[in-house]
Amino acid sequence: MWLLHPSLLLGALLLLGACSMPGNGQPADDEPAFRVLVFSRTAGYRHDSIPDGIAAIQELGAAHGFQVTATEDPAYFQPDSLAKFAVVVFLNTSGDVLDALQQEAFRAYIQNGGGFVGVHAASDTEYDWSWYGNLVGAYFKNHPHIQEAVVRVVDRTHPSTKELPEAWTRTDEWYNFRENPRTKGVQVLAVLDETTYEGGEMGEDHPISWYHLYDGGRAWYTAMGHTKESYAEPLFRQHLLGGILWAAGRTQ
Repeated sequence: MWLLHPSLLLGALLLLGACSMPGNGQPADDEPAFRVLVFSRTAGYRHDSIPDGIAAIQELGAAHGFQVTATEDPAYFQPDSLAKFAVVVFLNTSGDVLDALQQEAFRAYIQNGGGFVGVHAASDTEYDWSWYGNLVGAYFKNHPHIQEAVVRVVDRTHPSTKELPEAWTRTDEWYNFRENPRTKGVQVLAVLDETTYEGGEMGEDHPISWYHLYDGGRAWYTAMGHTKESYAEPLFRQHLLGGILWAAGRTQ
């Protein structure tokens, strides 16, 4: 029987291990399909549902093969860092959260084909940056008290709405907007039926979720997602997942 010297045996084992690992040191089976940056910095109102939203997106990533990094550090908004992510999610951000250089890095990221997902208070963010306002599609104006309402799904071909009922009854904080996002050329996915709740100010056409191609990238927005309970709802989670997958270019 031939015996290998211990040092040769160790070398052989290390070589075998190296051959089974990709360049980044992770097993190939563990490679994510894509990476998502969840950004939840607030400079205004802070939603107590932010941790629930982060946890929900992380769980969706674990179930569907994408990796989630959650941060409130705007230092991520520089070219080399943003290039690692297929999608940037603004999760209940508020106020002025990026400086001028960070804004330019984010603009370049979108222009290079990046994906954006805005959740609820993402429309209550960066009021003095018109490019961002056009990316989101509309700025928040006000809202009535949290209550039940009926969401009318008007486009059930999109991955974020194809699993939803045409009349979706749920409880949330229902935003009114400063302008109708249709004026920005968005594709509306769902509207609020203002006859089913109190405090609507936009009339018969009250968009609540939409998407569009914008300045080289993809942008998807839902005004839902104020409450902690939202992130435990299977239908809302499916809505959010479809938006992320579309923004990442993983669906038609």
